[in-house]
Amino acid sequence: MKDLLSMSDVEDQVDTILSIAEDLKSGKITGKPLEDKYLGMIFEKSSTRTRVSFEVGMHQLGGTPLYLSSKDLQLNRGEPIEDTARVLSRFLDCIMIRAKNHDDVEKLAEYSTIPIISGLTDLEHPCQAFADLLTIKEYKGKLSGIKLVFVGDGNNVCNSLLLASAYTGMNMTVACPPGYEPDSAIYKMALKAAKKSGSKIEIEHDVYKAVENADVLYTDVWVSMGDEEEQAERELIFKPYQINAELLSQANDDAIVMHCLPAIRGQEITEDVMVSSQSAIWDEAENRLHAQKAILYYLLNED
Repeated sequence: MKDLLSMSDVEDQVDTILSIAEDLKSGKITGKPLEDKYLGMIFEKSSTRTRVSFEVGMHQLGGTPLYLSSKDLQLNRGEPIEDTARVLSRFLDCIMIRAKNHDDVEKLAEYSTIPIISGLTDLEHPCQAFADLLTIKEYKGKLSGIKLVFVGDGNNVCNSLLLASAYTGMNMTVACPPGYEPDSAIYKMALKAAKKSGSKIEIEHDVYKAVENADVLYTDVWVSMGDEEEQAERELIFKPYQINAELLSQANDDAIVMHCLPAIRGQEITEDVMVSSQSAIWDEAENRLHAQKAILYYLLNED
């Protein structure tokens, strides 16, 4: 694996990367394995967890992160992505990019000679998916057979979770309004992978039917970056898809609640659920650090 642009890039390495994350978090892997390595971090979109987890994680592994705002790079003046890729490959050991368009990240990878990590695009968010898998495994002791219900917009996070579920034997139901389903190509890819792993992957528009026997309820904002013009319409359409105490009561008694953050309290999730004993949200946020360190270790460690 040279790059991590999609969960499909790591279909056969998911367990390995998760194991590395567990060993890093528990202290089984120590030292500075990425000493003298340099990570460039390109941001076209604002970030809290992605920036901090990669920057702190690279430091903890002994390497050096460099924050590169797209506004400060020559990309902002029209330099082709191909040229940026060729040049940065001469300076750095790895690039993490948080971009608007998935096609731009694929082009960056095509012309780079170093690993490229997607920190988020309009299509996927694989780094978040690894943190989510780590969190679910910590709470439930396994992934295979667990039922994850994603409630809301079939967005980039949902897309990556579909593939992550299919690769690990986890069942996943997307509870969304008609017209807001996940990417059709990724959904078909997940269905194909599920046949091998034994996962059950489905889309259900009835949110109460979807959460029956759920082990994990997951949600994200209704209005993602770039969708602001649709805010009023989306708030009306997604109102029945809020994770609240009533909906949570329809899941298994020991179900956990997850959210990739940032959250808009009172929209996709209520305050009482976010801070309840069933919330795994803050552990999930912490696990972004351990998951990102595992990805960096897997791509850059030479031992």
